[in-house]
Amino acid sequence: MFSMGVTLPRTAYMLEAGEPNVYQFVSINHISRHLLAATIAHEDEQLGTRSGAFDLGDFQARAQAYFQGKPDPSGSTIPQQLVKNIFLWDDQSAARKGIEAVLATQFSYTLSPQRALELYLNYAQFGPHLYGVCAASWYYFGTPPWNMSDYQSAQLMGVLPLPDLVRRDPNGGIYLGDGVHPAVWNLVNGAANVWVPRQITGLGGWQAAVATVGITDTADSHADRRADDDACSTMPQSVKDRIQSEAG
Repeated sequence: MFSMGVTLPRTAYMLEAGEPNVYQFVSINHISRHLLAATIAHEDEQLGTRSGAFDLGDFQARAQAYFQGKPDPSGSTIPQQLVKNIFLWDDQSAARKGIEAVLATQFSYTLSPQRALELYLNYAQFGPHLYGVCAASWYYFGTPPWNMSDYQSAQLMGVLPLPDLVRRDPNGGIYLGDGVHPAVWNLVNGAANVWVPRQITGLGGWQAAVATVGITDTADSHADRRADDDACSTMPQSVKDRIQSEAG
């Protein structure tokens, strides 16, 4: 089974999408706590408090909705999304979801919530062929992940449901102007202005949110290690190349 200390350079999801991919690993020590809190609030509030990969009642409700052709009532947890990204394929079949549930259960007893959050934020897709918060923070906002603000972090959560439709504004930021897909506009603005702030408030604030996965420090606590390779303190070359190619 997957080792707690292993960080794969590519996932099955990346390989299926094909090259070129924009990606670079960043340690959770060098990720803004605003971004960690936003992820917990938006993706999996119970990540650090739940026993197992998912709530059995939620899983049964999701399975029932799937077989009845109804909308998913809750969505996948971070452990479920993580194993899908690492090992599986982009498919909504019952077989794939069943494999996902089994692997996620094993994962929940192998990885700590903090490590699961770190891997999730490194492997999640944030744009066409754009993976992880190291690449995403530099690509959209021109800043390292340890410097992400609460608003930028919340905006980034709105990218997750439809990353292939999201584009960078030529002047920086997530493009929300003329011609933007309506779903992208709704998701990014909704996450930044309504959903994430509301959920973080419900969790007791960003400090309380990150404390649920055992984090009580800040990214600035690790400022003396920002020259390390896993700090993502400079824009990755792949991000520079992407921005340059888009500029024409």
